[in-house]
Amino acid sequence: MGSRVSREEFEWVYTDQPHTNRRREILAKYPEIKTLMKPDPNLIWIIIMMLLVQLASFYLVKDLDWKWVIFWSYVFGSCLNHSMTLGIHEISHNFAFGHHKAMWNRWFGIFANLPLGVPYSVSFKRYHMDHHRYLGADGIDVDIPTDFEGWFFCTTFRKLVWVILQPLFYAFRPLVINPKPITYLEIINTVIQIAFDIIVYYVFGIKSLVYMLAASLLGLGLHPISGHFIAEHYMFLKGHETYSYYGPLNLLTFNVGYHNEHHDFPNVPGKNLPLVRKIAAEYYDQLPQYNSWIKVLYDFVMDDTISPYSRMKRPPKRNELLE
Repeated sequence: MGSRVSREEFEWVYTDQPHTNRRREILAKYPEIKTLMKPDPNLIWIIIMMLLVQLASFYLVKDLDWKWVIFWSYVFGSCLNHSMTLGIHEISHNFAFGHHKAMWNRWFGIFANLPLGVPYSVSFKRYHMDHHRYLGADGIDVDIPTDFEGWFFCTTFRKLVWVILQPLFYAFRPLVINPKPITYLEIINTVIQIAFDIIVYYVFGIKSLVYMLAASLLGLGLHPISGHFIAEHYMFLKGHETYSYYGPLNLLTFNVGYHNEHHDFPNVPGKNLPLVRKIAAEYYDQLPQYNSWIKVLYDFVMDDTISPYSRMKRPPKRNELLE
């Protein structure tokens, strides 16, 4: 197993976000990027088709042996459910119906949430906006691992366990770092999701229900697509807090790999992020980047110099604490 790493070695504190400055420079030089800041109506039909495909898979697995239920939940269902979480990410930015129909996006997010099995969409929206506004802010950005995660998951084996259990940490970390009052939309999201799960159980049976829940748990844990959790903001190179991935899995993930581009221009839908890179190539081509999320996962687990502490962490400003 790898050696223990210390908080002092890996926690870096900066007071400014590079995305703000780069966004200003790029827009001053390429104002045409503003034309890319518009909804993506194709997102609606893609999400609907994904949900219908997953419903069909519920029917196909309902009479399989348990070993095949778990096999297909990892090989197929996990890809679809992880992709759906990133579709919900797009919806959280109001890319389905536009900012002028914000509530339409919230309801559509609840609809997209159904095949995941657990309520997710509404809460994700609330915390994800903090991630963009206060990237790396201590006590606000819940994408930052807790002190316990950094202290405990510090060896090769423990980091592997941490990767496997990532969906659980992402689910419960907000309750530790930045708990917020429950909203009526979160209650509605939960009630609708539970009702859907009950329907799946009564219509298709227990195997389809397990398939659905296992697909979410496995797909967000030790899975090739889950490499984006590590690739996006873990400092494999000190001083660089956001990294883009330009590999083929972007086709399944609404281009979430274009992460520098996304944080520079969060009002640009994933479909148009490759155009941002193409227009402002001189700003992005020279930044550190990845071509394999599988390699990112391997390097994170095996490299003794990388741990959950390998994140940029900023003290929150006074106005951020007041909010």
